[in-house]
Amino acid sequence: MAGKSTYMRQIAINQILFQMGSFVPAKKANLSIVDKLFTRIGSGDNLTAGESTFFIEMKESAHILLKRTENSLILFDEIGRGTSTYDGLSLAWAIVEHLSKVTFEGKRTKTLFATHYHELTELEKESGVMNLYMDTREKDGEVIFLKKVKSGKAKKSFGIYVAKLAGVPSSIVERAAEILTNLESKKREIKYRPEEERLLFPTTPPSDSKLSELKNELQKINPDSMTPKEALDLIYKWKKEIN
Repeated sequence: MAGKSTYMRQIAINQILFQMGSFVPAKKANLSIVDKLFTRIGSGDNLTAGESTFFIEMKESAHILLKRTENSLILFDEIGRGTSTYDGLSLAWAIVEHLSKVTFEGKRTKTLFATHYHELTELEKESGVMNLYMDTREKDGEVIFLKKVKSGKAKKSFGIYVAKLAGVPSSIVERAAEILTNLESKKREIKYRPEEERLLFPTTPPSDSKLSELKNELQKINPDSMTPKEALDLIYKWKKEIN
């Protein structure tokens, strides 16, 4: 409704038009050449292959993160929405951190990352990260979507208002608003921590022999034939062995 997905698609289309040597719909444009344009937008599953919407989302995200360069352009829209709230938020948070910190001799991949996880705005403290939001105005109980991009954090979401616009029964909308107020009063917050305060891996690295064993085991695996549960079990097994 606010227009963020349309805005992201417009950027991708403008980039393609620019590299074709065509006109772009702007008074002026200053764009750099990109070698790859990655998008993770929309949802879908592959039931015949046993792949859920979330699994496909993660598979495509992994491909992007592994194949990107400093000259690529990435569009991520709503990463993590196919799983539980905290799982999705944690994955989205970690991906943004990775894009900020894992650079190519200090050069970061240009990325637009759209999300409804307001907690992610804390990551503006990371180098190279900035917040943008789609502007709105509230008047007489109504919400006006202004279709303008501004710097900073969005003040709130309007999901319940959109549900009302879509014709969801008023009793459900009112109950949803009541539940939202209750949830927000008890919301757990995730705070940004500088890198030096994080302990993501064991302080003592695994031995060379253990790394060699893990490498040999990894080379024998066919990830395309594994289910998400099998992959997760294997990760837990390796983590236990390393610790």
